[in-house]
Amino acid sequence: MKRDVLFEKDGFSTLGMVVALLVTLSLLFSAARVYRASSASADIQNVADAAALAAENEVAEFMIVVRVCDAVVLSLSLTGLASYGLGIVALCVPGAAGVGEKLIEMGGKVMDARDAFADKAANGLNQLQKALPFLAAANAATVASSNNGSSLGAEYLALAVLVPTEGEKIGIDSVEEADKLEKAVDEQADDLERAAKEAEEAAQEANEAKMRAFSRDCGDDPSYCMYERARTLSSIEAADNPLYRSVDAWSFSVPLKRAQAYYASRLAEEAPEGASVEERARSALRERFYRFASSEVGRGYVHETEGSFDAFFPQLPKNTDEMRLTTLYTETAYPVTMDSSGSPVMHAWAGCPQAGGATARGSIAQMEAGGYAMCPACGFTAASMGKVAAASTSIENGFEYHYVAVAQAAEDYQKARARLDPRTAAVKNQAQGLLDLCKQALEQVGGQRIDAAPPGRLGVVVMVANMRAAAASTGFESSFVQEGGMLGMRAAVSAATLVPDSADEGRSVLASLLDGFAEDGGSAVGAARMVLDCWSSLLRAYAEGQQAVETGVAQALDGLPLASASGLGTWAADALGSCVGALGLQPAKLDALKPVVVNTQHVAAADEGAFAVRFLAVKRQALAFPSTTTDLFSSVVDSVEDAVLEELADSNGTIELAVIEFPVGGVSVPITITLPPAVVEAAGGLVDNLADALRSVCGEVTGVRAWE
Repeated sequence: MKRDVLFEKDGFSTLGMVVALLVTLSLLFSAARVYRASSASADIQNVADAAALAAENEVAEFMIVVRVCDAVVLSLSLTGLASYGLGIVALCVPGAAGVGEKLIEMGGKVMDARDAFADKAANGLNQLQKALPFLAAANAATVASSNNGSSLGAEYLALAVLVPTEGEKIGIDSVEEADKLEKAVDEQADDLERAAKEAEEAAQEANEAKMRAFSRDCGDDPSYCMYERARTLSSIEAADNPLYRSVDAWSFSVPLKRAQAYYASRLAEEAPEGASVEERARSALRERFYRFASSEVGRGYVHETEGSFDAFFPQLPKNTDEMRLTTLYTETAYPVTMDSSGSPVMHAWAGCPQAGGATARGSIAQMEAGGYAMCPACGFTAASMGKVAAASTSIENGFEYHYVAVAQAAEDYQKARARLDPRTAAVKNQAQGLLDLCKQALEQVGGQRIDAAPPGRLGVVVMVANMRAAAASTGFESSFVQEGGMLGMRAAVSAATLVPDSADEGRSVLASLLDGFAEDGGSAVGAARMVLDCWSSLLRAYAEGQQAVETGVAQALDGLPLASASGLGTWAADALGSCVGALGLQPAKLDALKPVVVNTQHVAAADEGAFAVRFLAVKRQALAFPSTTTDLFSSVVDSVEDAVLEELADSNGTIELAVIEFPVGGVSVPITITLPPAVVEAAGGLVDNLADALRSVCGEVTGVRAWE
């Protein structure tokens, strides 16, 4: 039987083993060579992806700059209008009128600074928009070149094309309502200040009268006053004799009601202090006086509202002459008898020992008219009744003494209010009109935002080429695989777009950029310090919304001397607070924008520009006819060559968008963009060089340069 050299019945032959090993090793190294080639091809795609992310990141950073400018414009607008509002409030307080004039002046300057910054920012952002294609291309090229080297000695070139390639012009609207406010304030400020001063003078007179009345009613306790006298001289209920410790809680109705209760109590409890005829006569006259006083004081009233005061405190007689002017003098209440000579005799009361058999009654007026003899028992005369009130009215230990003082103060208060109320109404009407204009301007700026639609807002397409060819075996040479294969020049495309990320991150980035803007106020004091501090708070309004606005204005109001007799300062502060509270400012959308890699189809299909249309057409053709010599690069590279911005050549590494010139404290803050070193170095022709190099790659790969 012939023996097979490659096979033995009991196992593999030595020769068979060798052949098997050789075949296995050949397959293994062939697979490794294929992996090597695939890995080299994959490397360029990774580079393309990284370059796309780097290019689109320039657009993301541009949007951060837009937000910073937007925040500054908003804060300056709010600060200028807040300064106007604070100035209007201060004009309502004579003691703060000087500060109010300064605040209004600063409000105008801040609005001018706002307009100047808005113009510069719009121009700077538009220039930066034009630079974005170049910046994106430079960033992509830098990232690609940083991957040069490796075991295959790669040499990458990248060209980034933003989609769309052009942005929409940025404009920042003016604040027309602020112009209306400025004009109205200029026209009315003097009148408002004058009316507020007159109202304050009348208010001081009114408050002085009210304080006098309060003191005489109960404020002087435990010294003599209506409260103390009523408690001491009568059995008045505690509820009818309240004690107030503050004039702010007290009103004129308190002493009037106290007096009404007091005389009712004195009438009910009146009794002679002794058994003598004289004492019983005096008691009878006191009873008649208390009945009269209770009835008379009962006619009193106090009608008080925020804008009006009308009161009537009936005056009680404090001597005989004044008694003659009341019904005590004319009422026919006294018994009349006839003496032995036939002359009429008038008695103090019916209980007089000499009044028995009285057949008529008369008045004190009739008695003084003549012909009346004086009763020898009670000795009743007109002066007898006059002395009843005179005793307690003329000296401070009498209730009527303090009641009369309160009644006089009420009369003085009413006169002062008659001057105060119309002036207060005029100030409120005028100030409210100005604050309404301020509110309208706040609403206008609250709805204004810088709308930016930069190039690359839809994404970026990046084309990358490896300019260096290398043997397929480079770094992996082996005798098991035949040499001679070459890894030629390779190319890849990638795309990236922006997606929103965490709002907290965007808020943190904005806050860090805004921090310190208003911290360089130097030695600013008074109104200047107030405006500067207000701006510092309102810088946060962009991210925090309504709360930051209310906090900033409230803190500024706390710095104003609002206390005044008229209360107009407090009213105006509340009115401004209401205007600010009605603003309802919402925080800006602060999602951080992050670039992510996507299919080029998604980016190009989102735009209708020439580059996107051309790119999609060529891509479809390349996918449909992969064996043709039509090359993606050779069809689109030349379409972006004009993106170079010559003005960047003189940038010295930075682009100054605008300068915040705050008119208080000498604050000047430039907003600048620092260019990457590679961009500065390549500003003279980076895109031209990249485009030309990529054309060379396409020519070597396809053998033609039909696009030129």
